[in-house]
Amino acid sequence: MRPVLLTVDDNPQVVRAIERDLRRQYGKRFRVLKAESGQEALRLVKKLKLRNEILALLLADQRMPQMSGVSLLEEVMNIFPEAKRVLLTAYADTEAAIRSINKAKIDYYLMKPWDPPEEQLYPILDDLLDDWWALAKPPFEGIRIIGLRWSPKSYDVKHFLARNGIPYQWLDIEGDQEARRLVSIASSTKSGKSSNSSVDTNTVTPERISSPTAPSSEPSSLHLPLVIFPDGSLIAEPTNSQIAEKIGLKTHAQMPFYDLIIIGGGPAGLAAAVYGASEGLGTLLIERQAPGGQAGMSHNIENYLGFPSGLSGSNLARRAAAQAARFGAEILTPQEAVSLRVDGPYRIVKLNDGTEISCHALLIACGVSYRELKDVKGIDKLTGYGVYYGASMVEALSCKGEDVFMVGGANSAGQAAIHFSKYAKTVTLVVRSDSLSKSMSHYLIHQIDETANIHVLLNSKVTEVRGENKLEFITITNSQTGQVLTLPSRELYIFIGAVPHTDVLVGLIERDANGFILTGPDLIHNGREHPQGWTLDRQPYLFETNVPGIFAAGDVRHGSMKRVAASVGEGSIAVQLIHQYLKRV
Repeated sequence: MRPVLLTVDDNPQVVRAIERDLRRQYGKRFRVLKAESGQEALRLVKKLKLRNEILALLLADQRMPQMSGVSLLEEVMNIFPEAKRVLLTAYADTEAAIRSINKAKIDYYLMKPWDPPEEQLYPILDDLLDDWWALAKPPFEGIRIIGLRWSPKSYDVKHFLARNGIPYQWLDIEGDQEARRLVSIASSTKSGKSSNSSVDTNTVTPERISSPTAPSSEPSSLHLPLVIFPDGSLIAEPTNSQIAEKIGLKTHAQMPFYDLIIIGGGPAGLAAAVYGASEGLGTLLIERQAPGGQAGMSHNIENYLGFPSGLSGSNLARRAAAQAARFGAEILTPQEAVSLRVDGPYRIVKLNDGTEISCHALLIACGVSYRELKDVKGIDKLTGYGVYYGASMVEALSCKGEDVFMVGGANSAGQAAIHFSKYAKTVTLVVRSDSLSKSMSHYLIHQIDETANIHVLLNSKVTEVRGENKLEFITITNSQTGQVLTLPSRELYIFIGAVPHTDVLVGLIERDANGFILTGPDLIHNGREHPQGWTLDRQPYLFETNVPGIFAAGDVRHGSMKRVAASVGEGSIAVQLIHQYLKRV
C-alpha cells in the first residue's frame, strides 16, 4: 500500500500537468491522485481514511470555487494531521498564503508557474517528503473496530474475530482521537457506507460520543461498535454472521446431503472432519462460533504430543481446520444447529437460518461452555462490563499494568493466568478447592509457583462484584477462615465447570442428569438389554447414542476425559465406528 500524493485544481489542464510531473518523479514510491474541486478532494481524502491508506502530501490550488485551497487544507489537517500541505498560488495570492500559514499549518506555498519542475517543484517536495518519511508509520492493513471498552457488544465483536484468527485493530472511542476522527468521517460521508448497513448520521456524532455511556443506555443510540473493513466499507453494530460474510467465512452448505455431518468444531469435531474427509466421506462441520471450541482459547497447551514448546489453542484449531479443508471437508462458521430429527435412514439437521441438511451419519461434538457464577451479588449487571466468561489471548493486551482476577482451578484458568501475567500488574486466581493439584496439571502449577505476579487464593470464592458503569471492586470470601477481602479490579475472568450444549437433543438423545450425552455401554442401565428406543439387533457402538447412526465425542460425551488429546482421539475413533455403521446400513 503506497502512500498517496493528492493534487487539487479546478483547471483540468493544470491538474493534469501537476499529476504528470508528480507521477514522473514520485510514481515508484507514491500513488498519485488528482481531484478537480475541493469537495471532490475532500470526499477522496475521507475514503482514503476509511480504507486506512496514508495521505503523505496534499498540493491544492488556492483559487477554487466553493472551497478555497486554504479551506481544503484546514479540513484535511483534521483528517490527516501528519500529511504535508502545500498551497499553489498566483502572484496576487502571496499575502493571503502567508497569512494562512499559521491558520492552516501550511508547510509551503508554491507560485505558478512551477516550470521547470526540476528546479521549482521537486527540490521543495523532496525535502517535505523526506521529513514525512522520517516520521511515517506503516498503516494497519486489516479490520478496525471502534467502540467502548466496557461494552458487551464491542467485546463480542473482538472475541469473535480473535477466535477465528482474524487480526484487527481496536480503537477506544473514549480515549482515542483517531477513533473519534474515523466515526466523524464515517457519519458524514455516504461513500464509506456499506451495502448492508450504515451509520446513522443523526446519532453518530463526536458530541454524542464524547460523554461516557452507562450500560443501561449503551450502545444502541450510538450505533457502536463500528467495524471498518480494509476496503473502506463499514458495518455498525454487526452480527457475527454479517462479519463472517464480509471476511469470507462460509455460513451456507454447498450440498443438501452429506455422508457425515459433525456438529461442533472443537478438537473432537476437527479430528473427525480430518479423518472423515481423508477417508472419502462427504463431510460437513458446523461450528457456532469458531473452530477450536473451548480449547481454542487456551493460551499455551504444553502437554500435547509432538509440541515440546507447546502451542496455542488457536494455532491448533487453525492447523486442524486447514487440514480438514485440504481433504475436502466443508466448515460452516458461524452457524448453529437448532434441531435434529430422524427420517428413516437419514439424520436431518436444521440450522438457525431455517435450512435443513441431511446425512447418513451424525457426530455430535458440540463441546461445553464455562458455567455461570451463581449467588454472586451484582454479577448479572456487570457481565460484559468487566466480568467475562473465558478470554481470548488478545484480551491480555488490554490489561497492561492492571490487577486481574480469575476464577477457576483447572488447566484453562492456569493457562490464562500465565499468559495474562505477561501484561497485567498482578493476576489473582480465586480457587474454591484447598489445592490446585486436584484439577490442574503439574506443569502449570509449577509455572504459577515460579511467576512472581500470580497469586493464588485457595478455599476462596467471589461473593460480590460492584461498579456503576463497569467492574470496580471484587469481594472474595475465604470459606475456611471467613475472611472477607474487597479489592479494586476492572477485569474478572471466569473459567469454571462445564455446561454441555445439548438442549436441542431433548426427547431424541439420552443424556445424564447434567446434560452430557450417554453413549455405548453407558446406555445400558436399569437392567435393560437395549437402550430406550433402540431399533437394531446389535448393541450400540462405543461412541454411538441411543439413536443408531448418531454418535457423540469429546467433552459433550458422558465420561470423557476433558483433555484436548483425548478429544482428538475420540473424534478419530468415532469416524472408524461411523464407517462400521455405514457398512451395515
